[in-house]
Amino acid sequence: MKLSTRLTRIAEQIPAGSRLADIGSDHALLPVFAVRQGRVTQAVAGEVNQGPLDAAQRQVNEAGLSQVIEPRLGNGLAVLHPGEVDVITIAGMGGALIVTILSEGLDKLEGVSRLILQPNVGEEFVRRWLLEHGWFLSSEQILEEDGRTYEILTADRLADAAERNVQLYQERLLTGPEGLQVELHDFSLLQFGPYLLNEASTVFIDKWKQEIDKLEKVAASVGRSDTDEAKLKVAALQQQIKLVKEVLLCLQKDRP
Repeated sequence: MKLSTRLTRIAEQIPAGSRLADIGSDHALLPVFAVRQGRVTQAVAGEVNQGPLDAAQRQVNEAGLSQVIEPRLGNGLAVLHPGEVDVITIAGMGGALIVTILSEGLDKLEGVSRLILQPNVGEEFVRRWLLEHGWFLSSEQILEEDGRTYEILTADRLADAAERNVQLYQERLLTGPEGLQVELHDFSLLQFGPYLLNEASTVFIDKWKQEIDKLEKVAASVGRSDTDEAKLKVAALQQQIKLVKEVLLCLQKDRP
């Protein structure tokens, strides 16, 4: 069974011997792969619609894993019982939806020690939720596949999460060419990703260059209006564009 690079990277974050819940399971590909790899002993594949649930059940049956993987119909974490799993994966959704799923299922996070989350957009919403709910963001990955960029956020429930988070999101000073200095506070770090910012990979740089293009197009569109609200919106967008450009200058200053 061959997974996409995105799902393979997610599977690699699942500790061996885990009991997994994969929410929005997409044909149960990840649970089947994780069981076959020996990472998962029991799994729940959650789907909110009957069609995808049926597809997941067929996949599980064909793999001969119906004794260890149970597809269930339900909204978000409603498919779980408290204490039933210790790892939850949620992939391929917007960050705001992932946050809603986690917030509405707080009671189902009892006994869960790891969250592996892959938002398609709105990664900062997910990071903020993890921070506000006492989870430690233990790793971040960014990859490009089939013309799309994905970020994978892995968070752990740790006794010293609060202290670790203070250190992870402490203010940073970036330096660039010609004396340029950029102060990054927790808001910016939630946006860029503290680990991804440190690594500053080519995929990361390319993502934020594309983000600049998007922001400039939005600013040009909003700027066609002369209302005070539009002017404030444009000013905020221009400030964001300025920040991203300066961050990229600092990150790329030592590159050939």
